[in-house]
Amino acid sequence: MSYFLEQVLNGLSYGLVLSLIAAGFAIVFTSTGVLNFAHGAVVLLGAYLVAVLHTSIGFWPAVLVAMAGAAVGGVLINALLVRHLADKNAGTAAILMLGVDIVLLTELTRRIGNQVLTLGAPWGASVVRIGDVSLPTGRVIAAGVTVVAFAALWYLFSRTDLGVGMRAAAADGPTASLMGIRLSRTAATGWALAGVLAAVAGVFLTSFPAPGVAPTVALSAFAAIPAWVLGGFDSVPGAVVGGLIIGLTSALVTGYEGDLAGVVGTGFGEVAPYVVMIVVLLVRPSGLLGSKEAVRV
Repeated sequence: MSYFLEQVLNGLSYGLVLSLIAAGFAIVFTSTGVLNFAHGAVVLLGAYLVAVLHTSIGFWPAVLVAMAGAAVGGVLINALLVRHLADKNAGTAAILMLGVDIVLLTELTRRIGNQVLTLGAPWGASVVRIGDVSLPTGRVIAAGVTVVAFAALWYLFSRTDLGVGMRAAAADGPTASLMGIRLSRTAATGWALAGVLAAVAGVFLTSFPAPGVAPTVALSAFAAIPAWVLGGFDSVPGAVVGGLIIGLTSALVTGYEGDLAGVVGTGFGEVAPYVVMIVVLLVRPSGLLGSKEAVRV
């Protein structure tokens, strides 16, 4: 029973980290209609900045710099590329984002090389014990930070003029523009928020029990895509629900892989999230909490 509970708690904490990334996908999609496939590289960028800066300025200042750097990176992608697309088709923008992802990932891979950079997280490899259940301290902190982050996002979108403007722009951009809402401002804010969430997620994806910062982190970040699609392309609450479902699925299938090997074979834990995503989309094509009007590519 303790092993099962440990897998559940690990899955939920991992799912919350995935939900940070999935929420970034959803925020960019609602603010600009772009499928931001460069998001994985931005996650790696945030983790890389912490890894190279923590020895000189300290871990927490490095995290703040990484959040700012990822936010600026997102704003620049929007300002220099997305806003100047001659063809506003979602498919064209998605291809552009794939190109940005390749360029950014190639440069970060060149800088990292074959190293695995240490993050310098103060919690190290420590664990939290609750009875017979052991959890990495980093995962516990990740869960707490994620809850605070989503509480802040809720307050932003429901209690501030900027957040209400972003929701209005997402619902009907032309009408929101006629009402005086600056679409360029809401779009830039969406990209900046996505960058901040990506940097925070990158910190927790690359700290214990992960080995550190390596180029494969960008691929790990794409594990959040099933969470994003499952929750709904344009739904931040859906990103949370999708992240928890995918994290729990991954942890349980991987944890009991030995028992399931005779039925589904080995390595099914990597495939299981996509299976869950496909099954849900067959029933609800717009995702669990997504709007039916959301564009699909």
